[in-house]
Amino acid sequence: MQTSSDRREYPAHWEADVVLRDGGTARVRPITVDDAERLVSFYEQVSDESKYYRFFAPYPRLSAKDVHRFTHHDFVDRVGLAATVGGEFIATVRYDRIDAAGMPASTPADEAEVAFLVQDAHQGRGVASALLEHIAAVARERGIRRFAAEVLPANTKMIKVFTDAGYQQQRSFEDGVVRLELDLEPTDRSLAVQRAREQRAEARSVQRLLAPGSVAVIGAGRAPGGVGRNVLANLRDAGFTGRLYAVNRAVQDEELGGVPAYRSIREIAEPVDLAVVAVPAEHVPEVVAGCGEHGVQGLVVLSAGYAESGTQGRERQRELVRQARTHGMRIVGPNAFGIINTAPGIRLNASLAPEMPRPGRIGLFAQSGAIGIALLSRLHRRGGGVTGVTGVSTFVSSGNRADVSGNDVLQYWYDDPDTDVALMYLESIGNPRKFTRLARRTAAAKPLVVVQGARHGGAPPQGHPVRATRLPQATVSDLLRQAGVIRVDTITELVDTGLLLARQPLPAGPRVAILGNSESLGLLTYDACLAQGLGPLPPLDLTTGASAGDFHAALARALADDACDAVVVTAIPAVGETSAADEALAEALRSAAAAAPAKPVLVVHVELGGLADALSRAAGTAPHAVPLPDERPARARVEDVPPPDDALPPDAPRPDDARLIPAYPAAERAVRALAETVRYAQWRRDVADPGKVPEYEDIDEKGAADQIDTLLARGEGLTLGTGQTCALLARYGIPVREARPAPTPDEAVAAAHVLGYPVALKATAPHLRHRADLGGVRLDLTDEEQLRRAYAELTGLFGKPEELRPVVQGMAPRGVDTVVRAVIDPAAGAVVSFGLAGAASQLLGDTAHRLIPVTDRDAASLVRSIRTAPLLFGWRGSAPVDVAALEELLLRVSRLVDDHPEVVAVSLEPVVVARYGLSVLGATVRLARPPARDDLGPRTLPVY
Repeated sequence: MQTSSDRREYPAHWEADVVLRDGGTARVRPITVDDAERLVSFYEQVSDESKYYRFFAPYPRLSAKDVHRFTHHDFVDRVGLAATVGGEFIATVRYDRIDAAGMPASTPADEAEVAFLVQDAHQGRGVASALLEHIAAVARERGIRRFAAEVLPANTKMIKVFTDAGYQQQRSFEDGVVRLELDLEPTDRSLAVQRAREQRAEARSVQRLLAPGSVAVIGAGRAPGGVGRNVLANLRDAGFTGRLYAVNRAVQDEELGGVPAYRSIREIAEPVDLAVVAVPAEHVPEVVAGCGEHGVQGLVVLSAGYAESGTQGRERQRELVRQARTHGMRIVGPNAFGIINTAPGIRLNASLAPEMPRPGRIGLFAQSGAIGIALLSRLHRRGGGVTGVTGVSTFVSSGNRADVSGNDVLQYWYDDPDTDVALMYLESIGNPRKFTRLARRTAAAKPLVVVQGARHGGAPPQGHPVRATRLPQATVSDLLRQAGVIRVDTITELVDTGLLLARQPLPAGPRVAILGNSESLGLLTYDACLAQGLGPLPPLDLTTGASAGDFHAALARALADDACDAVVVTAIPAVGETSAADEALAEALRSAAAAAPAKPVLVVHVELGGLADALSRAAGTAPHAVPLPDERPARARVEDVPPPDDALPPDAPRPDDARLIPAYPAAERAVRALAETVRYAQWRRDVADPGKVPEYEDIDEKGAADQIDTLLARGEGLTLGTGQTCALLARYGIPVREARPAPTPDEAVAAAHVLGYPVALKATAPHLRHRADLGGVRLDLTDEEQLRRAYAELTGLFGKPEELRPVVQGMAPRGVDTVVRAVIDPAAGAVVSFGLAGAASQLLGDTAHRLIPVTDRDAASLVRSIRTAPLLFGWRGSAPVDVAALEELLLRVSRLVDDHPEVVAVSLEPVVVARYGLSVLGATVRLARPPARDDLGPRTLPVY
């Protein structure tokens, strides 16, 4: 029978779906009194050896007292969690709070004894490591700071779970038992371990979808046509290398379209790794149940009728995800277009794309099926826009993105050897904070180009639930760029930039040489470079009579010039020019570029289909397409077949080490792609030395924490008063210049005597605050007479003192007025912003942003990244101000918000930066309870 201490509110926020080491999923949840039978069944399936390791003695079965103890928890001092698959326990972990003597205790004792038990069939899947992350997060939430565990020396697997976790720990050996003590405060190492495990697990879960050994198409129609039958044909025609099955409950023949057919997936004798579901939404639950029972590892759900159709569909979608994860499966979709893997050993086209893309080095992710089709078409076809052969490694169109998202695919691409460039079309970002973290890591290894739809006020598709952000789209774009994301505006720009990155090296700088046979086209290119912030050299006009040899010589000279980082070649056709001339020019450019492989080369062509075709021919490093067994020779494309060696000039590079030169139909498109590449290359160089977060000895972190706890004890969220704000900021070395209320002229005079003349008189009413342009401020008042006169003027102009809320403040040294803000956005996370006070930031939006924590390099770049930054550095003969003091202020604000997630908003306005030092004249701080879990918490799959 439960005691009163057992009857606590069930902590539903501890429930979580996790991805395990092998890519399967499990559900972590608290153990309750209703789990007695599950616990007993679980224990019966554990080997005697594992039971011995858990209890240090033979323990064949649990007694009734044991079952009661292990299922009755108060969720504070006694907590048990279980990992479940298919609703059944596969592992358990529990902690019991203890005192210094190791006896049962309650708060304020901050130590607990922890113990695990993992079913033998699931050992090695990383279940215990995942449970340790979750039980540690629960313990911290309940005020526990240390775990103690006693383990037999022979139980090396469990010892490894503790020692590999990355927490600070102590280890001792006594009475034949290893005693481990873990400090549960997260460390850099524990966070790194957690994120490395997250990456491996989530990447493996996507790999299981993209590289299955067998595929079943469920809902393949008996007659040609229809979604399921088309996908079956696409899989077959692509030459899928694994086993392929058709499933249709009304099937009467043994085959459909030459593929073995079954009425149910349960009838298939062999394992099925991936199921493509193309049945009406009302039949999907039955299909998913069958797949789960058969051991299917993943689903691609093409069926529509889910969140995109409204409230009822959204609930149907949630239930679909719950059902699939219960069985350890991950889902692409629903309402998906499908997935593709062009690797020669797989050749998977589980999509509605009727033709398999060429193999290549570009990974594609699209939430929209229509955009996915457009991307595949752009990269596949020749002519009409960017031309040339650049293939696809993998393609994922997630549809409603109910489970597998862009974050998961990024985890896969990060260490995928077949993907060099990642292109993503996103209509929403479900977890922007995690996306930014993953994007930063991925972009440090390979380019990531993103175009985002519905970014200007349009609501994202209903199938894509997202966290609401209070940040302007420009801020979100800035933060993505800070993370190394190449943010473009259109699908055309996405493909333009992706092709350049896939074909050419990164430039060492912004200096661009321009050469060609058209002076006008060269000047257009020059202007486009200037507009994009590049440094173009004067264009070299080769005249319209230039031969292929002239182009070769000019390009070779430009590439050899140390003052050049990239070359744009412009070309227009000569009257009556033949395809042979196109071939000659293309070969001339290729051979010259191959001699300087460290510099990118682009071509701007005007109506030169032949040249574009020739440029892309037989020069790719991407793997060539593998013809299908039934493919006729006449269908082979000329660009897929390298020319014989004797067709190349003696000094030309062989096809294996040659590189494609991207060709663009307009100078603006080529230069825009090049500019994005230049900025990305600079980011790569900068991220190699990201800077550091300085330590300041005068910061009182503990005192600030105590003050925040005391203030929050009064309510869930509050804006601090002036005194409380100044006290909190002072603990982080941020003094605020004192301002005294002046409800009457006499009190204003008294305040001025305390502060000392000269003083400022300011109205702080909301409609006048920080609006010196409205006349609510009087400066440099040097005596009582001037102060009283100013007081009378303000009250005469704007109303009674109680309406104006006047204050008196000592004058600060003259300088540049700036504003510093920090906010914890529910979607993007902690962000610090900087700009000049007044019209520059409020009217023109000239504000820059950085993610917290800010490093010294971030602070320096933040100050210099606004358009009005020259005002800080002595513009037009003015005295430069103390930028170093400003950077230190930004770092201190960042530290405050990073150390205390309860600080959800800070505003310092104005901050007057003088020649020496600065003065914070106004400040507000808002506090709120932080979320129980965030991106720094244990690994979890999102719940939409």
